[in-house]
Amino acid sequence: MEEKKRSSFSGKIGFVMAAAGSAVGLGNIWRFPYLTAEYGGGIFLLVYLILVVTFGFALMIAEIAIGRKTGKSAIEAFSNLNPKWGFLGKLTSAVPIIIFPYYCVIGGWVTKYITVFITGQTQAAAGSEYFSNFIGQETEPILWLALFIFATLIIVIFGVEKGVEKASKVMMPILVILSVAVASFVVFRPEAREGLRFYLMPDFSKFSSKTVLGAMGQLFYSLSLAMGIMITYGSYMRKEVHLEKSVKQIEVFDFGIAFLAGLMIIPAVFAFGSGDDLQAGAGLMFVVLPKVFANMSLGGVLGAVFFILVFFAALTSAISLMETIVSILMDRFRWKRSVSCIIVALWGILIGIPSSLGYGVWSNVQPLGFSILDFFDFISNSVLMPIVAFLTCIFVGYVIKPKAVIDEVELNGKFSRKRIFQIFIQYIAPIFIILILLSSIANSMGWWKI
Repeated sequence: MEEKKRSSFSGKIGFVMAAAGSAVGLGNIWRFPYLTAEYGGGIFLLVYLILVVTFGFALMIAEIAIGRKTGKSAIEAFSNLNPKWGFLGKLTSAVPIIIFPYYCVIGGWVTKYITVFITGQTQAAAGSEYFSNFIGQETEPILWLALFIFATLIIVIFGVEKGVEKASKVMMPILVILSVAVASFVVFRPEAREGLRFYLMPDFSKFSSKTVLGAMGQLFYSLSLAMGIMITYGSYMRKEVHLEKSVKQIEVFDFGIAFLAGLMIIPAVFAFGSGDDLQAGAGLMFVVLPKVFANMSLGGVLGAVFFILVFFAALTSAISLMETIVSILMDRFRWKRSVSCIIVALWGILIGIPSSLGYGVWSNVQPLGFSILDFFDFISNSVLMPIVAFLTCIFVGYVIKPKAVIDEVELNGKFSRKRIFQIFIQYIAPIFIILILLSSIANSMGWWKI
């Protein structure tokens, strides 16, 4: 089980499934639908699609190419290409280390809700105080956190090909099938027409700079960018695998699941709740949707299937976060995989506990006015990730130059979107990332609502 040389995915399918599994997570199924509703429905969907194939494409190509070119995780990849930029590897590595514990807290909540719906507690889950009462407890949420981390550990400890890849090959097809099934059930309900119209028909009168910035911010969550994940997975990618085609397929998976999530949630809320319920933000999944399921025929079954789907999405992303940190520890300290996995699991529980208790007995602990979980989310997503993305663009665009990435991509043939990559990585992406950073901080601190 221990690895004496760099592991790799077995081939293109293994890489694409694992990378898509990382990209497809709570950002797609939880965050994307309520952002779509907040920023105008169809117009947000259109803007997001355009940005995925341009802005997101450029950053993902860059990160995967850096990983494959160096054969290193983020902690060493940048210094391998330019020793003066080793600080960026450390900064990038900090992101998954911060995110993993609180992400697993939310993964624990999802796991809890699977049992709630499977055991027929649909009406109870629809209660106004059910979710807040649950997360306010001291012990139960931590037990679900530990269970979710244990499930992640079991997969990652078996390694890249036997663990991460095999699990992704099983979970990703199931996730797609369940997404199509739930979305099909919802969209063919007569009551869903208004929601479908709102979601699928772009209203250009609702377009604004906030729409663009909101969609661009979503890319980081959705595509696993600026976390070191794609660099790590790129380091496991074999040289004979076509890099550009693989990234295109990851984009299709990512956008496809986000699109299906919108089809599952937005028409359902319109049909069995109200359009205003979509403004519930982070509470949409755990507060509003249980009420929606409670009002639907077969709602208990649909709710169980939905949260199983969300569990697979959360688990595939948690696997990528753990694998990234494990890879960092193995590269940096030359530790064995099993030791690194156990250390990361213990870290997740240790730091996840305060994030969980921040909604209960430690609710009075509010760094910068945030709950503990929201504080970690603010530091990682609103501050560190845009900084890492900006510096990565500068590193690729002006230090090692775009040609270093282009040469890596062209090992397997023509780079068809080479010009788009160059323009975005050097000129467009850095400017917009600075705007994302400023707007994210202003929004999170309450200075400006985006």
